Amino acid sequence: MSKLLIINPGSTSTKIAVYNDTVQELVVNIEHKIEELEKYSNTISQYHMRKNSIIQELNQRGYKLMDFNAITGRGGMLPSVKSGAYVVNETMVDRLKNNPTYEHASNLGAILAYEISKYIGVNAYIYDSVRVDEMNDVARISGMPEIPRTSTCHALNSRAMAMKVAQKYEKRYKDLNFVVAHLGGGISLSVHEKGKIVDIMADDEGPFSPERAGRVPCKDLIDLCYSGKYDKETIHKKLRGNGGLKAYLNTSDAREVEILIKNGNEKARLVYEAMAYQISKGIGDMATVLSGEVDYIVITGGIAYSEMLTNWILNRVKYISKVEIMPGENEMESLALGTIRVLRGEEQAKEYIEI
Repeated sequence: MSKLLIINPGSTSTKIAVYNDTVQELVVNIEHKIEELEKYSNTISQYHMRKNSIIQELNQRGYKLMDFNAITGRGGMLPSVKSGAYVVNETMVDRLKNNPTYEHASNLGAILAYEISKYIGVNAYIYDSVRVDEMNDVARISGMPEIPRTSTCHALNSRAMAMKVAQKYEKRYKDLNFVVAHLGGGISLSVHEKGKIVDIMADDEGPFSPERAGRVPCKDLIDLCYSGKYDKETIHKKLRGNGGLKAYLNTSDAREVEILIKNGNEKARLVYEAMAYQISKGIGDMATVLSGEVDYIVITGGIAYSEMLTNWILNRVKYISKVEIMPGENEMESLALGTIRVLRGEEQAKEYIEI
């Protein structure tokens, strides 16, 4: 039996979990006060504070660092990587500390895992970073040479849920074709062809979501940018943070939207159904990548708990393939199960090398 520590840093919290093999023993969301975070100039400088809070939490709950056989952190904003596990090494840590692709809380995941693992003499891993990129070359062409398409999606949960569906039907993930829709604060879709994510629809080029505008008419967006009404930061917020459901209905909580609908709010119903409509269109787009040869459509993420939304989607896409609803973010479980497969020898962890 292997005991794992899983670390998933967020913008204002650090989520940790303890797994005894595949069984979750503990999950805790350590909240960091805003006034505490404001002391730090950037995310990386929060490292010692977050590390100490993790160790303190584990000590309070009776865990010793030496209990763990491996430490796994959320994969951060690295240059493009393959799917699966990577052993965290000095090269990866240096990249995340000094030259990440983007400034993001997840960059701390590998760093925290690595420093703790060094102390106790075990390996640290990341698994299915958000920068997983296995796209076909033809999928990288955008229409503007200056802006190639890149792969950024909810790879961790999307692959894990596709694997669960394969296991449910006693098949192998690498033998199947999936279209996966991850429905959260942002929405991304991905095409899984025989074990590889060969194309994606990122949250800025697909359906709008609770707080993101998704794909909008480019010409009108350019006109809005140059209208003189908004600065660059405000436009960014309109696209990510204040878009989607929030822009139309002043809430990004799908549960609140459903209450509005049940109380007879026709605008709320129209906007919510439009989100399902766009998700369905996105799934249809992704199915063409596989020439329609889709074994399963998987709908996952936090909003997949909404029967109202998933039923609207199901009715539009069920002609393509069998649809599996797998609600929840499932990040901690996905990180743990990926690591267990490595420790069991079912998968081999890769070495991170700068190219």
